[in-house]
Amino acid sequence: MQTEMPNAERTGVLAPLKKLSVVVPTFNERKNIARLVAAVGDVLGDLPWEMIVVDDDSPDGTYEEVRRLAMGDPRVRCIRRVGRKGLSSAVVEGAMAASAPVIAVMDADFQHDETILRKMYDSLLDEDAELVVATRYSEGGTVGDWNAARAGMSSFATWAGQFLAGHQTSDPMSGFFMLRRSLFDEVVHNLSQEGYKILLDIIASAGRPLRVAEVPYTFRNRLEGESKISPMVIAQYAFLLVEKLSKDMVPARFVLFCLVGGLGLIVHMLALGIWERTGLAFVDAQIAATGVAMLFNFMLNNEFTYRERRLKGSARLKGGVVFGLVCSIGALANLGVAEMALNATDNWVLAGVSGALMGGVFNFAVSDNVVWLRKRRRAKLVEPAVNGAVPA
Repeated sequence: MQTEMPNAERTGVLAPLKKLSVVVPTFNERKNIARLVAAVGDVLGDLPWEMIVVDDDSPDGTYEEVRRLAMGDPRVRCIRRVGRKGLSSAVVEGAMAASAPVIAVMDADFQHDETILRKMYDSLLDEDAELVVATRYSEGGTVGDWNAARAGMSSFATWAGQFLAGHQTSDPMSGFFMLRRSLFDEVVHNLSQEGYKILLDIIASAGRPLRVAEVPYTFRNRLEGESKISPMVIAQYAFLLVEKLSKDMVPARFVLFCLVGGLGLIVHMLALGIWERTGLAFVDAQIAATGVAMLFNFMLNNEFTYRERRLKGSARLKGGVVFGLVCSIGALANLGVAEMALNATDNWVLAGVSGALMGGVFNFAVSDNVVWLRKRRRAKLVEPAVNGAVPA
């Protein structure tokens, strides 16, 4: 059976090469996406562009709406991610799928002012910039009608980001920016891909001063849907700062894993105290408290540390058992290293810290690669066609 050729191949008329790829990460933005496509098209005019919507399997069916739009507009594409979540990683996937030499990143909720897209593109070319940041903090830009608490929190986060990024931009927390494909390719392998602050990740991962231009804008209120800001988002930003300040030696996920471990220690001591009051022997109480703490740590890590790889159903039960075994081995590693450190230094504090660090690193490394290892489906081998026949 002969496959029908696309119109461009049949007619010999090729579509113009794209000059700008607009990457839009989404989660529950069905009500906004059609208006955004129309608004971006009005702003960019005759500039050849494409929009790549990267949707994290939105319950509201955002990906279905994007596919409907794509049927009538070949400039629109959808990447639907199943089992993967997070704005930063969504931006990376979208940028990797982009075909243009310039990539813009923006939200779908109209808080980012799409009317400055063409100005950002012209600024990138005219100023020979590698990166153009839509900023709320230079002259002409504002945060809109934020309350004092949110404005103060943003100012502090911006200060911390500037400290890490070397004051290369007035708004390192911006989620609205444009960069050259060459810059993205340069930094992509060093990106954390954790959390929501992908711009700061890009600047910090470059490891050199960038040619940065800025275009001021006013941050608008969300048009439809709910804000994605949460305590977890704030925590992820703090972890990103730690990761980049340590030159990627301390992964953000490891920081969260250790924090969960710290909470688990508190749970362990509380459980031990409860069992003690029941008259249980210390060894039995210690074993019971250890089990409670392991279960607590597993549940929190499954819910937060590895939320995009979250285990469900029977896999969660199996994962809990394996996690308990891993932590038991980690405890032995903890004791072994602590004993060696004590013999070498005769210092209880140093020995205790050394053992705890070893146990934490061991538990994280094995859990990351065994308990929450992302399973990849094997591609099916297709038998080669014989005499032009199409495989069934």
